[in-house]
Amino acid sequence: MYKIITMEREFASGGNEIGRRVAKKLGIELYDRNILVEAAKRLDIPPIYIGDLEETAPGSIIFNLSKTAIGGGKKEKSNLPMTEKLFLEEKKIIEEIVEKHDCVIVGRCASFILYDREDCLKVFVHADQDYRMERAVKTENIAEAEAGEFLRKSDKRRSNFYNTHTGWKWGDPSKFDLCLNSKSLGLDGCVDILVGMMQK
Repeated sequence: MYKIITMEREFASGGNEIGRRVAKKLGIELYDRNILVEAAKRLDIPPIYIGDLEETAPGSIIFNLSKTAIGGGKKEKSNLPMTEKLFLEEKKIIEEIVEKHDCVIVGRCASFILYDREDCLKVFVHADQDYRMERAVKTENIAEAEAGEFLRKSDKRRSNFYNTHTGWKWGDPSKFDLCLNSKSLGLDGCVDILVGMMQK
């Protein structure tokens, strides 16, 4: 029986909404960006930088600050680049969370971190570009003329983050138990499938 759902998702595929609705229906906790916020807090990273840290791969300025006040923190990690410090802290938080209660975890490479757990349902949510562009305009308030480029950059950022920290290819079906096409199934259909699998 599954106790945990981890979910990677293409931008504007509805993955976040699906995760939120599944958690609500099951009466379990949802973790997403709050894992990043907690990790940054533990590493004494000022809140002003949180937006820059959101699924950002190495190469950005913030991730190269390994020995400054921003990247300060524990001595045993002082020589690591910021990307590794942050990921290790997020990994620790995720492992702590799943020992406490059932939950849905969106993003943060949780599917990789919990890959060996048989009680974890690993999910990838995707959809075609036209559907995602439509949702990006409607739900993310992105200008229609900019939606295509915004999707491209967002997917690249997420895939770089995932590929860098896992050594796997983002969206590789072999790394997930279930790949859901949110356009074909609809958000309601995706929610029903996941709730049903958790209740088996």
